[in-house]
Formats: sequence, C-alpha cells, structure tokens
Amino acid sequence: MHGNPVPDSYVYVTEEGVTRHYADGSVEALAWEDVVEVRVEGDADADVLYTLLDRDGQGCVVPRSATDASFLTRLRYLPDFDLDRLASAVATSKEGYTVVWRSPDPPSPLPDLEYD
Repeated sequence: MHGNPVPDSYVYVTEEGVTRHYADGSVEALAWEDVVEVRVEGDADADVLYTLLDRDGQGCVVPRSATDASFLTRLRYLPDFDLDRLASAVATSKEGYTVVWRSPDPPSPLPDLEYD
C-alpha cells in the first residue's frame, strides 16, 4: 500500500502560540506573549524558515511550507509588525537570516527576589 509520506513536522498556530512537532517526537513551542524577535532565513532545501525567539534565545522554527494564512495573520498582531518587510525578506531569503521584527518593548528580566 502506498500512502502519502509522513511530513518531517507539523506546525500548530493558536491564539496562545506556535508549536512545532518533529517526526522524532521532539517539540518546539513558544507563546505569542514571549516572542521578542522574528527572523527569516533560507535553508538548503529552498524553503523559507521563520524563527520566533523569546528573550532567552529559545524559540520555534517554522518552515514556510508548514504554515497557512493563520500564521501570517497572527504575526500581524505583533506590535508594529511590518508585512512588507516580511515579504521583502522572504523574496530575498538566502543563507543566513534577516531580523524582520523585534519587540519595541521586550519583557524585562525578572527581579532577583530575596527570601528571609
């Protein structure tokens, strides 16, 4: 029996965040409220990768081939997100990355609390 090949990953976009499930069982997830940077880069397979990062540099890598309109729609809700800048970066993507958005007001680090 011949079926469709199993994709390398699945991407879920919700109001809360983005989750990518890999074929090996590993998962990357990031809440929208934690996103402080969005990058675009090309990869060796001629796909475009969107990388969402939090303030600690942890993130979620989303291949364009695994996205739908809901992903781009949700990006528009990031403060001052520029869809034209995103489109330009995608059109010229190559090895390396382009930062297309940074949070205008990244979350501040948690204060060091002292306990008595």
